[in-house]
Amino acid sequence: MTMNPRVADVMTRYAVAVRRGASFKDMAARLSRFRVSAFPVVDDDGTVIGVVSETDMLTRQAVDLAREELDGEHARDEPREPDGLTAADLMSSPAVTITPDESVEHAARLMYNCRVRRLPVVDADGRLIGIISRTDVLAAFDRTDEEISEDIGQVISREFGYDPRQFTVTVRSGVVTLQGSPDTARLGRDIVHKIRHVQGVVAVRDRLSYQPDQTAR
Repeated sequence: MTMNPRVADVMTRYAVAVRRGASFKDMAARLSRFRVSAFPVVDDDGTVIGVVSETDMLTRQAVDLAREELDGEHARDEPREPDGLTAADLMSSPAVTITPDESVEHAARLMYNCRVRRLPVVDADGRLIGIISRTDVLAAFDRTDEEISEDIGQVISREFGYDPRQFTVTVRSGVVTLQGSPDTARLGRDIVHKIRHVQGVVAVRDRLSYQPDQTAR
């Protein structure tokens, strides 16, 4: 694995996908069969037009069943199926996607910011060519939170001349929470910027504090 892996280096090239007309039953069967929590929805050309997750399906089914009970259309002991629902009805659109030449770090940050566990990988025309999951990302980094924290301490000491003990650095699953009081707001922003580029960092929660006269500096 390269030091700065790309999405193409770690993605799964076989991606489970459905067409916009796929039925609820078909999608449920695919979720179970392939043991995935979501999959892309593609048009006839293979272009990604959305994503359906198990959460989308469960939420819609719960809403429909609640409506049925309120309307009294079905007895409680009758089996009720979400007939008629298709991938087009349930999908989140537009889909959050990534290209194979993007860095794995960028993929990790995109997953974190968009609160998704996997990203469809698309070519220049938006066609599906693979999938990258959170597991793929973590395997690519192959770094412990302790190693990341140690690197952050070195960045603070070597590049900024600060004693790392002046800051509280917490790392959990690559997400860094930084607390402390830099001399100026500009210095604080520079430190956060550098930390974002430490290998394995997914996101930085800036919890730095300043004196009132430091915020404009």
